[in-house]
Amino acid sequence: MSKYDVAIIGSGPGGYVAAIRCAQLGLKTAIIEKYNTLGGTCLNVGCIPSKALLDSSHHYEDAIKHFEAHGIDIPGEVKINFKKMIERKASVVEQTTKGIDFLMNKNKVDVFTGVGSFKDATHVVITSEKGEETIEATHTIIATGSKPSTLPFITLDKERVITSTEALTLSEIPKHLIVIGGGVIGLELGQVYRRLGAEVSVIEFMDRIIPTMDGSQSKELTKVMKKQGVKFFLSHKVSAVSRKGKEVNVTATDKKGNEVSFTGDYCLVSVGRRPYTDGLGLDNAGVKVTERGKVAVNEHLQTNISNIYAIGDVIKGAMLAHKAEEEGVFVAETIAGQKPHIDYNLIPGVVYTWPEVASVGKTEEQLKEAGMAYKVGQFPMRALGRSRASGDTDGFVKILADKETDEVLGVHMVGARVADLIAEGVTAMEFRASAEDIARMSHAHPTYAEAVKEAALAATEDRALHV
Repeated sequence: MSKYDVAIIGSGPGGYVAAIRCAQLGLKTAIIEKYNTLGGTCLNVGCIPSKALLDSSHHYEDAIKHFEAHGIDIPGEVKINFKKMIERKASVVEQTTKGIDFLMNKNKVDVFTGVGSFKDATHVVITSEKGEETIEATHTIIATGSKPSTLPFITLDKERVITSTEALTLSEIPKHLIVIGGGVIGLELGQVYRRLGAEVSVIEFMDRIIPTMDGSQSKELTKVMKKQGVKFFLSHKVSAVSRKGKEVNVTATDKKGNEVSFTGDYCLVSVGRRPYTDGLGLDNAGVKVTERGKVAVNEHLQTNISNIYAIGDVIKGAMLAHKAEEEGVFVAETIAGQKPHIDYNLIPGVVYTWPEVASVGKTEEQLKEAGMAYKVGQFPMRALGRSRASGDTDGFVKILADKETDEVLGVHMVGARVADLIAEGVTAMEFRASAEDIARMSHAHPTYAEAVKEAALAATEDRALHV
């Protein structure tokens, strides 16, 4: 029987990063993955393939809508080769997952393919087509991630009533895609197919899309996506989804109690994700789960069984790949006897629509609820020379700062490349910078980043220079 210092069940961003860090720290490490490719949801059916389709569809939209304004004339009709677009997406996924294979080999991490389940607290049984194999581990990290959620009355046939997984591998562009859920996944995939010509209707139970983000971001993204042709039905409660042949019917009730029907050829159910613990054999190891099915952990990400840890989507907190990565490093270093730290308030959230949406820290709603005295500095992207040069004038940067100390409490952005730009806000807040600190930093001109400086100036005695 093979013995390891650490066994990791799940090879998503949390799992494989934990494996690399464990190996760097001199721990003999094994990683167990039930699928034939490493990388988990993010690399195979999540973050990476969705961004590939977002970029491809963005290029198409630019070609048919924006190239002419830049003086680029394309003779003949611009056509979509959807099959090739999907093939390119698959190629990007393959390259990325092969990169994880390389990293495991480079760091001398043993990879086991099969379903990992606990025999007891120190033994993991790996079941595959070849049979069963048992390994012994001093420490085990549960990194099994999440799966798409659904509603009790919805039958996911994965053909017409689909999740994000199937939406990434369709063989045709929908004529009318009905999206249930106005969160990150629904909006990103909805925008992909809207760009490619589908009619897209987003049905959201709450009174606004991306409801966990700052209200000003929700308002701006709604406005922009409406201009792009996406239809929103907010404060609508879905009560039934049925399919007849190639037709899907969705029934919902609006805030006035009126019943509303929607008919399309595809329905994307994007109402969140659930922790995935199926087949783990947690009872065999004595590991406890919460009422919501998440693995219960303490501040050290340790389960009630001291040598077993859990990270990522399977535990409390936002379901984000980069959160899982931070937790993977955190647990590896904890096992090695170090004293790492994670500030969950400083883990950014991003929506990869165009314009992009990015946030870190407290929202204005959260500050109001907490009764904190704060000030706001906001700067519109349309006032930037760089935005006008690129034609990406939608959006803003908003900085929330403590009214007395000027410490930055939250940074919220909508605009071109803000998924990258939010790192400036994270850095500033990590070092507890004030709005004045950011305002006095030199920002290259012309750049999108100048909007951060201007928002900081606006929060500091309303000193913005370009509005």
